[in-house]
Amino acid sequence: MPRHRVSARRSASGSVAKRGRPRKQAIAANLVVRALHARQGDKDVYSFFMPGRDVTRVADIIRVSRDESDGLKGFQRKEIRQHVRSIVLYLNQMNVLFPNAITLAFSSEVRFIQSRGPKPPGLTTSTQSGILSIPVRNEGERVGWIVDGQQRSLALAQSKNNSLPVPVVAFVSNNLQLNREQFILMNKARPLPGRLINELLPETGDVLLPRELAARRIPSELCNYLAREKQSPFYGLIRRLSDSGKGGAVVIDTAIVKMIRNSINSPLGALAPYKAAGDQKADLQTMFQTLCNYWSAVKAAFPEAWGLPPTKSRLMHSAGIEAMGILMDKVLARHTGKRAEKQSIKSDLEKLAPHCAWTEGSWEILNIDWNEIQNNPKHIRALSDVLVRLYASAVPR
Repeated sequence: MPRHRVSARRSASGSVAKRGRPRKQAIAANLVVRALHARQGDKDVYSFFMPGRDVTRVADIIRVSRDESDGLKGFQRKEIRQHVRSIVLYLNQMNVLFPNAITLAFSSEVRFIQSRGPKPPGLTTSTQSGILSIPVRNEGERVGWIVDGQQRSLALAQSKNNSLPVPVVAFVSNNLQLNREQFILMNKARPLPGRLINELLPETGDVLLPRELAARRIPSELCNYLAREKQSPFYGLIRRLSDSGKGGAVVIDTAIVKMIRNSINSPLGALAPYKAAGDQKADLQTMFQTLCNYWSAVKAAFPEAWGLPPTKSRLMHSAGIEAMGILMDKVLARHTGKRAEKQSIKSDLEKLAPHCAWTEGSWEILNIDWNEIQNNPKHIRALSDVLVRLYASAVPR
């Protein structure tokens, strides 16, 4: 029976290096388990059991963050210590059942050798049994990444019951984008932070996502552009989950994503004409330019309120962003196709400025102080209604 091997150790030219019989030193540096092998699409998939403590010996946890060039790294959320502690307490009871499989992504340095021997009659041909050899490396250099089961893996490593055999399903992929996609899909039905999903979605490529997730990808991708492109009025001002600790970011990303999503989904929204229809893809470039034109005009019309923390400016508050987004749909309906659009929008918005209380005073029509505006449906609806009414009276058609 032929041996099935998986190896991605390549030479500088990209060719696969030949492997001879492994030396004893190499075997000592490997974790060897009995496994089942199958193919899904063009990927190798393995199923096996291993002692719980060994999961974090062969797989790293790569948490979501930004690198020096502002590129997105990783996909895992931070450790939830209370959750980990509760799993440890359960495991420490010793006589426990722990059948939930941990999902790993392996680089193609793992090696599978198919077992020899007669096949029982009627045996399914979708899997092969054999030996899977997994290199054991130092943290940051491991051949595996934890895709699903981070908290369980940490708990298993800390538990007194860390020799408990746990089920593992692993697929071979050196593609971080694919690993992110699987992470999102596996955690979709769980209480994964919405901000984390939103930030990861633009990095998933053209994978076919469930409808609800697909609808969130474009707003989040536009949010990325607004945060990172220098021509954007929001450049450096949007606070994403991976930017924790960075100064200057005052607008939470969920407010921007919701503002964009509202405009795309509204039949009369300023961004609705550019969304995907039939075989035609969404026009992200035009959406981005439309957002830049409007919000640059907002920045110019309310300079004293722009760029401040929400505690000092309700224009930068989630309620202000969403209410001004609703006004955007009304304003741009009047300016469609006009030249010097940004300057025209600014002129319109300046007529509203004397009636707005973003940083001091009160909203007379609402009979509420500026800093009492809160991020709740009642206040957002009331504020947007006031802005639309002020615009209609200040800038008649």
